[in-house]
Amino acid sequence: MTPPIKVLLVDDQALLRSAFRVLVDSEADMEVVGEAADGAQAVELARSTRADVVLMDIRMPGTDGLAATRMISADPGLSGVRVVMLTTFEVDEYVVQSLRAGASGFLGKGAEPEELLNAIRVAAGGEALLSPAATKGLIATFLAQGGSSDGDGPSAAEYSERLAALTGREREVLVLVAGGLSNDEIAERLVVSPLTVKTHVNRAMAKLGARDRAQLVVIAYESGLVRPRVE
Repeated sequence: MTPPIKVLLVDDQALLRSAFRVLVDSEADMEVVGEAADGAQAVELARSTRADVVLMDIRMPGTDGLAATRMISADPGLSGVRVVMLTTFEVDEYVVQSLRAGASGFLGKGAEPEELLNAIRVAAGGEALLSPAATKGLIATFLAQGGSSDGDGPSAAEYSERLAALTGREREVLVLVAGGLSNDEIAERLVVSPLTVKTHVNRAMAKLGARDRAQLVVIAYESGLVRPRVE
């Protein structure tokens, strides 16, 4: 029997945490293993509970969700932990920074219960959680920033050098990942198996130094491989 997905809830509002706990614990394939009211406590609990997925609020007093996500991503012992950012608005000023910090995706707090549960399962499975609306907001943010790095990560030129190490098929898959397609959708587009697509994605992640699929999307835009289309 597959063990349940261990979920850590992080939000400074106790009422929201309680609502999320009731929802998550109602599912047979997941369980809440801890609650935190700030980022520092979240990092401690991520280590002690060995959570699989952290639902992380961005704006909190003290250590915020962005700083906490950076700490979790930088800890080799927490490499299997996936962070899903919860935002008041799906298009949030910190979304791009969150993905750069290592978050696997983000979800608006106004999402339907089934969307939240699906987000946990998607993140636990190693996939990126980037809804169409969120991806559109992410691209808009890149446009507003000129598509450049904020100085915390590699420059566009450095990314371009890394891209040179990709095979033609890996670059092709990367473009489709940046377009928000799942492995199954990419497999159908390229007429290959989902396992083959997963292999290409994993190799691209290794060559580009990406923690997960969400960071591949960031790299695709920051490197200039994919250009946002303005409608």
